[in-house]
Amino acid sequence: MPHATQEADIATAATAELHTALRGGPFHVALRAAIAARGLPLQRVQHHLSRRGVKVGVTSLSYWQQGARRPQRPESLRAVRALEEILQLPEESLIRLLAKADDHSGLQRPAARSYRSLVEASGVLERLLTELDCPVDGGLHTLAHHERVRIGARRELSGRESHHIVRAHRDGVDRFMAVHHGDPGCVPERMSVRALENCRTGRVRWHHDTGVLVAELLFGTRLRTGDTYLFRYGIDDGTADVSHEYARGFHLAGGQYALQVRFAENALPLRCHRFAQHSAAAPRSGRQNLAISGPHHSVHLVEPRVRTGIVGIGWEWE
Repeated sequence: MPHATQEADIATAATAELHTALRGGPFHVALRAAIAARGLPLQRVQHHLSRRGVKVGVTSLSYWQQGARRPQRPESLRAVRALEEILQLPEESLIRLLAKADDHSGLQRPAARSYRSLVEASGVLERLLTELDCPVDGGLHTLAHHERVRIGARRELSGRESHHIVRAHRDGVDRFMAVHHGDPGCVPERMSVRALENCRTGRVRWHHDTGVLVAELLFGTRLRTGDTYLFRYGIDDGTADVSHEYARGFHLAGGQYALQVRFAENALPLRCHRFAQHSAAAPRSGRQNLAISGPHHSVHLVEPRVRTGIVGIGWEWE
């Protein structure tokens, strides 16, 4: 019996250490405590990751729990989310500690929306496009994309409108696949898609857990190679809690992008800024303060020629 009591005391101490580490970090201490509390050797952790389609070496896991390296690549961030499930941790607990580490190191942390963009890597967006029998490329180059985002009175992402000018680079293109990533906690099945000009709404698919919605916009005509086309659509959201930023990812360089964020008159942020990232896992750069237009309660940015990566506007509430 003394032996059993000793094991119970060790387990209790390990659990207490884990709770403390999850509250205050740092990331590597929390990861090490979680692995110890579950009693899993690193080879077993790697096996569980592999069963979920995530490839991470034992050496990398060892470096992570020692603090010698931190997960940064998209595949590594997928592994961190999988570890939260494998180690029976609260959702986002390890991800938040990674973000906190970025803050303390003086880097601008990737925000929730950037992490959520990793759904493409996990295959969610690809699967939705496959269901709609549409390749990721779509046969269109974007010449210009002007986007207007609305932030409502509850400080929520109320919705957005997009005006596209595209050029076909193959014959027969007759549709565009619109992708919307909602804020954390959103309910994509409650969102609505509105075809506003030169298109009509076709099939719509969503994935509840990641907040991704894909909508088919039909042109009503088939483009030939080199043809240009203009169309406009909107997505009504308003299903999540307080919003802190809006970002857009680009897989190809070229074309103009303009983003305007307009706030409800009774819900103005303290300050706004532009930001950019080379990838979802990279630190942020290009921070620039943006002044809110008094009469219109809005801020904007213009990218004359977009680069691959992410660009967006963030804001801080009182």
